[in-house]
Amino acid sequence: MVQQIEVATFLEIEKKLSVIDVRSPGEFEKGHIPGAINIPLFTNEERAHVGTVYKKKSKEEAIEVGYKYVFPKLENFIYESQKVAVNGDVIVHCWRGGMRSKSFAKHLSDNGFNNVFVIEGGYKAFRKFASNLFTVDAKICVLGGYTGSGKTHILNCLNEMGEQIIDLEGLANHKGSAFGGIGNDKQPTIEQFENNLFWNWKELDYSKTIWVEDESHRIGQVNIPMIFYKNMKNKPLLFIEIPKEERIKHLVDEYADCPKNELIVSIEHITKRLGGNNTQIAIQCIQDNNFAEVANLSLSYYDKYYLRGLNNREHQNNVFTLKLDSINHKQNSEK
Repeated sequence: MVQQIEVATFLEIEKKLSVIDVRSPGEFEKGHIPGAINIPLFTNEERAHVGTVYKKKSKEEAIEVGYKYVFPKLENFIYESQKVAVNGDVIVHCWRGGMRSKSFAKHLSDNGFNNVFVIEGGYKAFRKFASNLFTVDAKICVLGGYTGSGKTHILNCLNEMGEQIIDLEGLANHKGSAFGGIGNDKQPTIEQFENNLFWNWKELDYSKTIWVEDESHRIGQVNIPMIFYKNMKNKPLLFIEIPKEERIKHLVDEYADCPKNELIVSIEHITKRLGGNNTQIAIQCIQDNNFAEVANLSLSYYDKYYLRGLNNREHQNNVFTLKLDSINHKQNSEK
């Protein structure tokens, strides 16, 4: 039996069921519901051809072309879906909950699947729902501090203590600075980053404190959704103040073992900010294993950059400073 469900209902039952996304591989790669399995009705090329026929000829001819592409795959659709939904219950969606998902769902239902759910409005409705949920007035507390303050480590400590956190850099696979991509996996697309953020966000209790690290709007190649970003900037900020010497030690520990060529490329990315002379000094220091001086030169830029952003916050009365002696956050938490 095929049943249509709204996004809110989908989110209530999705943990119990598998989700099949029947959009083309290109659509899926750009962005998809976390955990969904792609069993595409059309390849990228087939989808493009069907779309061209629809625009230049007619809907009827496009459907006929689409059927010719789909017919040889019908048996394989059942086989692949059975691997995903072993109990015969499954959720299906396409872009707008239209012909692709409904046809696919009916095919599954006609071939022995028990409960087949179709997301009403499809992936487009999911995206709208996610965007709207970012506007909720949650009890966010922003964790700030100069580069090298170990804010991510603090977040992890808070998480271990049972606090709610959103690790934006973890979701972005990037640490935010010019060096942030070193040692990390490929970043998700901007759209997928937003989906992953929502997937974490929806699980939280908005009446209780949610810790999130202070970030620029852009983290590497992805953007924090503007609605979420503006929400962050209006919330209280706890500024962790740690001596520069301690931050340099922390950065050396974090990056000294990274490939030198990657460190040099990262330094070259901020040449305009460091200045040509400092850039050349930093590159030479990398080659000489003088990583402390590389960190010191980099912080001369990043500290000014962060302070400028801090001073531009609209609600300065919402900024609170906590001075710590070191990056040893386990020791700090005991204090």
